[in-house]
Amino acid sequence: MAKSTSLVPVSSSLSPWREMDELFDRMLDLRRWSRLWPAEREFEWRPATDIVETDKEFVFKAELPGVKKDEVSVELEGNTLTIKGDRKEEKEEKGKKMHRVERFYGSFMRSFTLPENVDAKAITAEMKDGVLEVHLPKTAAPERKATKIEVK
Repeated sequence: MAKSTSLVPVSSSLSPWREMDELFDRMLDLRRWSRLWPAEREFEWRPATDIVETDKEFVFKAELPGVKKDEVSVELEGNTLTIKGDRKEEKEEKGKKMHRVERFYGSFMRSFTLPENVDAKAITAEMKDGVLEVHLPKTAAPERKATKIEVK
């Protein structure tokens, strides 16, 4: 007798509520209907991003599995850093049937307001193992002088 294999993920949690939470998530997941409203799909996923600060720099680490470096754009406008790009959806091939699609596809964009002490000319970005690292070296913070304003 052949053993059947389930394509449904097994819950590793012992919590009785975990399964209920997953059921509600699936029930309320409107992503499968979003193909009917293309405008709603724009930027439908946001890569998880860590921001680390050292004495010398800020480092942004964005998880971008399956995204090629030429599909990512890193831009600085004023004091706003924007990471955007596109993850191409895998097409169903003849002879293969998709049973579950949980990964997000399409355009993404994240914007972050930076402090004033970032050296915009020395920013570097590197993609390695599905993680984008953006290094933002610090400069001396601009001196702020108090200005007395006359009240009339």
